[in-house]
Order: sequence, then C-alpha cells, then structure tokens
Amino acid sequence: MATQDDRRLHPKLRAIGNRTDRVNATASVFSSRMTSQMKLDAGSLSTAAEAQLAACEGFAGGTLDGGQVPVTRRPERRPKMAEAGAAAQAYVNVFIETVNADPGEASPAEQVQAGLEDLLQQADLPDGISRRVVPRRNFISATVPVAMLAEVAAMPGVSFVHAAESLSLSLPMATGASARLKPTPRAVTVGGKRQTGAGVLIGIVDVGGFDFAHPDFLDRHGDTRFVAIWDQGGDFRAPPAAYGYGSELTAARLANAVKAQRAGGLPAVELERQSQRSVGSHGTHVASIAAGASGVCPGARIAGVLVSVPEPQGLREQRRMNFSDSSRIVDAIEYLYSLGRELGLPVSINISLGTNGGAHDGSNGPCRWIDASLNTPGRAICVAAGNAGQEGGVTPDDLGWVMGRIHTMGRVQSRGLDVELEWAVVGDGIADFSENEMEIWYGPQDRLSVAVQPPGSSDWFKVGPREYIENRRLDNGTVLSIYNELYHPTNGDNYIAIYLSPNLNPGTMAPVAPGVWKVRLHGEEIRSGEFHAWIERDDPMEIGRMDQLRAFRFPSFFTAASNVDSHSIGSLACAHRVVGVANIDASAGKVNRSSSQGPTRDGRGKPDIAAPGTGIVAANGFGGGDTWVAMTGTSMASPYVCGVVALMLAAKPSLNAAQCEGILKRTARPLPSHGYEWRNDAGFGVIDPVAAIEEARVFDERAERRG
Repeated sequence: MATQDDRRLHPKLRAIGNRTDRVNATASVFSSRMTSQMKLDAGSLSTAAEAQLAACEGFAGGTLDGGQVPVTRRPERRPKMAEAGAAAQAYVNVFIETVNADPGEASPAEQVQAGLEDLLQQADLPDGISRRVVPRRNFISATVPVAMLAEVAAMPGVSFVHAAESLSLSLPMATGASARLKPTPRAVTVGGKRQTGAGVLIGIVDVGGFDFAHPDFLDRHGDTRFVAIWDQGGDFRAPPAAYGYGSELTAARLANAVKAQRAGGLPAVELERQSQRSVGSHGTHVASIAAGASGVCPGARIAGVLVSVPEPQGLREQRRMNFSDSSRIVDAIEYLYSLGRELGLPVSINISLGTNGGAHDGSNGPCRWIDASLNTPGRAICVAAGNAGQEGGVTPDDLGWVMGRIHTMGRVQSRGLDVELEWAVVGDGIADFSENEMEIWYGPQDRLSVAVQPPGSSDWFKVGPREYIENRRLDNGTVLSIYNELYHPTNGDNYIAIYLSPNLNPGTMAPVAPGVWKVRLHGEEIRSGEFHAWIERDDPMEIGRMDQLRAFRFPSFFTAASNVDSHSIGSLACAHRVVGVANIDASAGKVNRSSSQGPTRDGRGKPDIAAPGTGIVAANGFGGGDTWVAMTGTSMASPYVCGVVALMLAAKPSLNAAQCEGILKRTARPLPSHGYEWRNDAGFGVIDPVAAIEEARVFDERAERRG
C-alpha cells in the first residue's frame, strides 16, 4: 500500500522506484529520462542476455528488423523488490515543489534545498551526475538517485515531486540544400530603417549543433556573433562552473577558432567541437531565422544551448548515462538568463522543443518554473506549439497523422455508464521496446474507475479511485502500471496514469504487446463527467526519412475513432507567460496542417500567435558549400517571433514577458476570412512585426488630459 509520502511522488517516479537496478539500467539505454551507472556488458550479462539486448538496440536504432529481435513471451518469475533491493545505481531528474511559508516563518524551500544538498553530498554519485540543486521560488530542480526518491518525498515542506518529462523531437527534414537558394526574407523595417536587434541577447535552446562559423553568423569584420555555446552532452571543454556537466564554448574560444579558420587553419567547428554536428542542423537553422545576417535580428548577440540527444546507433554507455528531458530545458533557460545578466542585455529565448505529458494547463513543474522566471523585465520566451495537428494522411504514404493522434476528450454521461478509448501500440507490428504512457485528467467533483484490456484478451485490469497496479507483468510480457489519483496538489484535479512498459530484464526481455489496448472509464460518481487524455510520446528513434518529415518510432497513438483533433499543443507552450507559436503557410494563406492546436485544458488561448514556418530557407548547418536549406514546422515559426520580440526589447528593454505577449496579441493580423477572435489553430492571428515594435515603443507613454 502506498504511504502518504509515496503519494507525494509522481506516479512515473513510483513505477521507476519499484524496478530493480538491472531493469532501470536497461531502461536508461532506451530512455533519456533516466541514467544508470550499472554496467551492461559481456562481463555483467550472460551471452544470451547480451545478444538479446544488442538486438533490441539495433531495432531501436533502425539498423535491425523487428523480426530479428529474440523476445520472451512468457518470462520466468522475477525476484521481488525485497530480494533484489532498491535501485541504488539509477538516477532521475525531478522538480520538487515545496509548500509556501507564512510571513515571518522560515522558508520550507530553503530547508528542503539544504536537506537535499546534504543528501546528495553523502551519496555516491558517478562522474557526470551533477550535485547541483537549483531553486526558483518554491521549486527545486535536482538529479536524485532513484533509491532516495522516497526519502526526498518524506522531507518536511515537500508538497510534490514532479518527474522531468521526455522531450518531443519531431524535427522537420532539411530539404533542397544548396548555395543557390535564397534565404526567406525576414528583414523588419520601421520608418525606413532596418531593425537589427543590437543590444539584445538571443538564446536558442535546440539540438543538432550550432555552426557558429557559418557566414550567416559573422559580422562585417568576419567575427562570429555567438558569445557562448553550452553543449550539455559534450566533454570537449570544461562545463559551466554553475552546472557541473557538459562543455562550455566561451566567446573567446569561439572567436579564436573563427580567426584561425580565416587565417587558413582548420575549420572553426573542428577547433571548438560540439557533441552534435548534424548536416542540416536544426539548431543552426533556428538560430539563423531569429538572429542570422539573413534573419530578423542581424545585430543581436547569440548564445546557444545544445540539449544532449545521443544517436540511437551510438555507444551503449553514452546513451545509458545521458539525460535529455525537461529539466535540461530549465537549466538552459537559467544559463541564458545568467549570460544576459553578465552582458547587461535583455534576453529573448526560443525553444523549438517540447513535451506532451502533464495536465496541459500550465501546472506542471517546468511550466510553473518558467512562469516564475518571467516576472523580471527584459526576458521573454517563445515556444513552438508543436507539429501534432494532423489527424489524417493526405496521401497514402503521408504518415504525419501518426504525430497528430495524441489527444482525446469526452464525457461520461452519468453514474454507471462507460466510455471506451482505443490506444494503438504498433511499433513495427512485431516488437515495441519503448515506454508508452497515457494521462487522463478530470474534475475533482467526479469519481471514475478505469479498466485496461490488452489486445486479443478478454481480461480487464480495473483500478478504482485511490487504487493502483504497479509493474504487474502480464501473460503477454507487457508490464502494466495504473494509478488512479485524486486531487493533484498543483491543480486540485483528478488524474489517471497508465504505463505500458516492456519487460526490460536482460535475458527475459519482452516487448509491449502490439495491437489496440482498450481503456474503459466507468462513472462511479458523476457531476460533470468531462475528461481529457494525452499520450506522452515515446523516446524518439530516427529510422529514416519519409515525405517532408524525418521518420521516428512513435509506436502508440489514439485510433481514428478515439482521437479528438484539438488540445494538441505541447505542454511547455501551455505556460502562462510564454508565447506559443503556430505555423503559417504564407504562400497558401492558412495554417499548416501539421501545426498543433489549442486551447489548453483550462480553456486559455494557446497558441498565442502564428508566424511563417512553411518552406523556410535559412542557414544549412555543417553543410559545406550548400549554404542554405529549407525546413517546415512550428520550429521555424517560433524563432521568427523570438526575433521580433528581441526587436521589441531593443526598442523598450523594460518590457516584461506578459507585456510582450499582450502587444503581440493586440497587433496580430487575422488570416483572410477570419476575425480578431482567438482561433485554436492560429491564435490571435499572424504576427505583424512593424506594428508590434511601434506599439512597444509608445505603450508606456502617458499624457495628462486637461479641461
């Protein structure tokens, strides 16, 4: 039975805490939400177990067909947790929410921070695991050993321990790279004068690497405008002193590398190496849109944070000790704020990454952290809405709909009645070794029970309010967890978490059973009956390129019968004070079909605004002589808005995030045949850069009216 302290842990953390070190070590190979120092090699595994794990890795990386993966359909008995012991060698990132102090009382956040720092100092942590504890108001971000989760949750003053969420990396495919392409026009002219963004720092949090020596980032003297790159997964240089992980390429090092290249030496990106240097780099393209010489802000300074995303085909030990989750986004934001303080510049940040988990009402840990940070003037953050807006294929080979079927909603009409949802787990039809997660949110006045039926089975696994099933291994090999929780401490709503996990014990590995899993919601007590549900995307593994998108394994989605085409906007874009950005196809004069839609679950108008994001030509990172490349997605729309916000901050550095958001809404232009009302796909309309800058310049002027 769960204790009071256990209920302070997010259900995902409870499930992880109820797994052995060996299982968590295997999970860390496939998941970026966890790391483990337990070795998985020929010396620690049997020959059969090593062969099975290697085959699963090959399948996940796209180098091995699923039919070649040996699976165990009915694994042997596993040891109980009491026999195996707690997972002492696995680590997760968490956001710890504390209670607030009354005036004159000691701060619970400070007390929890001090206690956590003591715990981590005493812990035996491997190299690469940071002991840094980062506070922000009543939130604390930290990396914690799985074995210590219960101890952390039991600390006086802790309200809830949130799990860091997986990042959605549905990156667009780079197409048509060439030196003959011309960058999409992005210059903003006000009163006949080109706006440059001088006096502002533009921060880009992204993946793929930053080609800081690309001509688009060089000033008129041939020097790079990048002032820093923090490579969170790198080891080429020392990490930022405040964080203790990754590699920091400082302004002086970047400048010297470009100077050496100009003098005939090695390429600058070889002299100052990053862990990712992808041709057609997403991060380089995004930075070019916001702040390249061809971009919105050709005079701004640029800083990049490269979120660690190891290649699926990379070494097992590299993937096993890697984090790339929402906690890394928060670290990136704080790092960029600190650079802004050092340089004395306002900061406009772009995040073209996202998450799908959580309540989609801005109440999760990362959203509340970001909102708390944006009260300070001279800061703004733009977040791509996501590319989950497509519910069906336009052509037979159009797989964009797989990205889109992540949301459903409905109503249990009354007590005793049911609603059934269909959750398709596909993989390649043979083997799915990824985690599959669904969260269902409903009002506190209702009581719902939930039952899950595996494909091809007549059995239902039912869980009532305040009940749970934890890591139950089914006959088909799938490990099932269900938590039916009441009154979430951050928003007071009820929620159900369902996890379909593979058996990850080396030697007896078994995939999640493919097919349609049925989820039945039963009305125990109904006053409203309304609910929303989202599927958290599995950790993405690239397997090739199809149509205009890179193809990733996203093996679970709602069937067409259950999917509801709304509320698909990413969780980070649901924060109250970020600017959520949709993708406009400017040539067609409409929202791109892949652009994610709002509103938030609590009914707020997100996305806020739309910008050009279709067929955008910008810098082709690490592409040699092919200087430019075209890409499509909200990832391209968001940095355009980030650049415009930077121009607003250049005109009025005292603006805060709420004021920037308000000005963008006020000055947006409706699409043809639309009015000024908010729309779930385009927000308040298409951004008008000139009108936004002019409004920013004069909004705080006051004139006394006499007479």
